[in-house]
Amino acid sequence: MEELNTEQKILEAARQVFIHKGMEGARMQEIADEAGINKALLHYYYRSKDKLFEAVFSQIFTEFFGKVSIVLFSEASIKDKIILFTDTYIDTIAANPFVPQFIINEINRDPSMMKKLMEKSGFNPKKLVSLFGTQFKDSKYDIRHFIVSILGLCIFPFAARPLLQTIYFDNDSEAYDAFLIERKEYLKNMMIKFIEA
Repeated sequence: MEELNTEQKILEAARQVFIHKGMEGARMQEIADEAGINKALLHYYYRSKDKLFEAVFSQIFTEFFGKVSIVLFSEASIKDKIILFTDTYIDTIAANPFVPQFIINEINRDPSMMKKLMEKSGFNPKKLVSLFGTQFKDSKYDIRHFIVSILGLCIFPFAARPLLQTIYFDNDSEAYDAFLIERKEYLKNMMIKFIEA
């Protein structure tokens, strides 16, 4: 049991350091200090920063998209999927506010590694095309535009929060939180109107 506790402490410490500093900025000594262990013990569990990063990212990605995947690949109607997807996605991001920026930074740093880790975590973005494809089969629109739009519309207010909160809400965190809750309903209605059209 002690081994599991130590490993969990390492993963939580690494998660905090990676989310705030990214892969490039993180140092193994800093992760060991955050976990309250020595660097030798950290290397016993994870021989390299790459292996530790892969473990942390897989954990984040599984948490982040696990619920969303269950919703998307359920037997629900396309309308219900959009409602459930938007609710789940935004709620998950709201509970993990630093994750979107972390993922964006790592996508820019090494997109091929991110693609590999996504697939290893069991999430295949190409499946979204076939999932929504039947809804758009007679449409002149490329389904990829719809997928990128819904992802971007969900993520952007979280990734750009510091700027948007300062510009539009006089840096009032509570007002911005209320805006995000309101935005969830706005997005669901907008996407449903789009597919109905």
